[in-house]
Amino acid sequence: GRRRVIMAQRPPAPRGRNPEQTGQAAWMATEKVNAELFTLTYGAIVRQVLHDYEDCVEDVNKKLDSMGFEIGCRLVEDFLAKTSTARCGDFKETAEVVAKVGLRLFLGIGTRVGDWNPEGTECVITLDTNPLADFVELPEKYRDMSYSQMLCGVIRGALEMVSVRVTCEWARDALRGGDGYALRLRFVEYITHEMPEFDD
Repeated sequence: GRRRVIMAQRPPAPRGRNPEQTGQAAWMATEKVNAELFTLTYGAIVRQVLHDYEDCVEDVNKKLDSMGFEIGCRLVEDFLAKTSTARCGDFKETAEVVAKVGLRLFLGIGTRVGDWNPEGTECVITLDTNPLADFVELPEKYRDMSYSQMLCGVIRGALEMVSVRVTCEWARDALRGGDGYALRLRFVEYITHEMPEFDD
């Protein structure tokens, strides 16, 4: 059948599963919208941003990223409610949860995490497919546009809300001649929140 994508409230997935099982359970318990409709809606957003920024690809990439960041900040609560995910022990575990639970829950896609650097602070998340880019071909004048950049922003925003600062960029993008789709995720720092000081 057709692949279907995201939305709506359902009971949270039980604890005690590995990330892949958690992602699959959350995905199965989530109401879906038609994948083609989702893709076309995203395409309309990109077209509007291109119009607003008068086809300046660099500004469009930044705007899509910042829009994604805002969405990611808001999605975290929904993600935690649906998956009952506990705090991750290290960045490797964080990357696995992003890939196997987050991307599965919200996009319905399979992923693989690999290409770790020796320090365990950078990896590549390979996507089995990219529903944002289905049916899309970029004209030559947009060859430098990161069409799916919003997804990078979503991941950055979501992780920032749980005190993990990262960079996220496309390592491979089939729309720009790459072999499939893959995200490069790099740990920057854990964000500490200082308690306000009160005068005696």
